[in-house]
Amino acid sequence: MITASWTAYYREDDGELLGYLVPDGELFVPVTVFGYELGDAVDEYYASQVLESIGLSYLADTWVLSIADRNEPINVQIVEASPEALKVKSVDYGWDQNYGTIIELPVPEPGKLRRH
Repeated sequence: MITASWTAYYREDDGELLGYLVPDGELFVPVTVFGYELGDAVDEYYASQVLESIGLSYLADTWVLSIADRNEPINVQIVEASPEALKVKSVDYGWDQNYGTIIELPVPEPGKLRRH
């Protein structure tokens, strides 16, 4: 669950939620709509510029997901991302589960997911 201390950041052109600015002392960390950190803590202006420059392009990326029963992370793609839900699907032929298996993750994302 996204906390009340996080400030939602919306794209000015179309009002789309791009992510959040998470307070870190006097600075802010830019994060995705599901809480993945996109950069270091910086002032509010620069944190918002990180969100503007990346936009929602991260939704199209391939990500890697660490899972408990496997030494190597698996390749996944995001199929649903919002402040309430994060679902990814396996796109890893080397994983013994079915290709396309949907995995639900908590929001904010607990650090098991990394951009590839």
